[in-house]
Amino acid sequence: MGKDFARVILRSGKDEAVRRFHPWIFSGAIKDIIGYPSEGDIVEIYSNKDEYLATGHYQNGSIAVRIFSFEKIIPDYNFWRKKLEEAYSLRKMIGLTDNDMTNVYRLVHAEGDNLPGLIVDFYNSTIVIQSHSIGMHLIKEQLVKALKDIYGEKLKAIYDKSSETLPKGAGLNPENGYLYGEFTDNIVKENNNLFRVNWEEGQKTGFFIDQRINRELLKTFSKDKTVLNTYCYTGGFSIYALNAGAKRVVSVDSSKKAIELTDENVKINGFDNNNHESITTDTADFIRDSDEKFDIIILDPPAFAKHVNVRHNAVQGYKRLNAAAMEKINKGGILFTFSCSQVVDKYLFNNTITAAAISTGRKVKILHQLSQPPDHPINIFHPEGEYLKGLVLLVES
Repeated sequence: MGKDFARVILRSGKDEAVRRFHPWIFSGAIKDIIGYPSEGDIVEIYSNKDEYLATGHYQNGSIAVRIFSFEKIIPDYNFWRKKLEEAYSLRKMIGLTDNDMTNVYRLVHAEGDNLPGLIVDFYNSTIVIQSHSIGMHLIKEQLVKALKDIYGEKLKAIYDKSSETLPKGAGLNPENGYLYGEFTDNIVKENNNLFRVNWEEGQKTGFFIDQRINRELLKTFSKDKTVLNTYCYTGGFSIYALNAGAKRVVSVDSSKKAIELTDENVKINGFDNNNHESITTDTADFIRDSDEKFDIIILDPPAFAKHVNVRHNAVQGYKRLNAAAMEKINKGGILFTFSCSQVVDKYLFNNTITAAAISTGRKVKILHQLSQPPDHPINIFHPEGEYLKGLVLLVES
């Protein structure tokens, strides 16, 4: 079994992380490679003492192997289908697969579902795939077949949106497009809120699915309140606030396309411009220049840091942004603040927000500590998968 796979031999002492089931092999841990694997090929991992450890996809870069099995297996169609069935079973268990109120969720969350390098999101009857590794991209036909088998008539289309997530130097020249079916209705339902999703041109796979539970929490605070939703993208938090009875909602984003989609989502949920205003501008500029104060402010910026070497600058950015928001919030106001920077862990994020509060001199309490929902599971052996951090703060005085 696996005789034809190239072997990746680890240096002495570099097998400890693998034995603890961490799914990444870094290039510096490799002593030798027996065989000539191309990018995306399946390889087997061995210790310096020739003990089998794992099987994964090979790729040039600092993460040289992404492990998908710690047992010797034949990674054929049945293997991949079983992996996807396990992911589907989890979403069924948490009540997402046959939900009258919600028909958008994440089916595969990379390492969190033991499928590193693969994201699969379900939008009503369309699935969007994003491959972050060449190995996953190369088996897309098997993935499509398995997804069609699992979903049956519930699935109308599968769209591949991997061109911006695959490594640029691999020479693949991938193009986004439909692997199955064609474009169908792109209005989805999340907790009975309606959203038009542009998976073909939007950010990520088209919608920030990871904020579903946190948006629902916002509803409990929003009735009769004035709400500022910054970095609003398609207006997710704004729609929840409006449906909860907010008195006034202001949505801010620097992207004109995002604001247009926000306006459309406001309209399809039955609201007009009487209690919603959308503004195309930079969030930091708006907070600095606006004279208006708000009862609730949401800060959900894009990742300020994607690499460790820029983490310090990111932390300073989070501190300035949050301090400015605390200055613009009414007494007794609520601040929802987030970071999706993987290299900024929750302790550093909390300390940064604390520093922001100190700099303003306002009294602040933590009401909720937030993370990603269960359809974005965190592999306990891969803590890097906990990327979304959030706090709900009460600014008392």
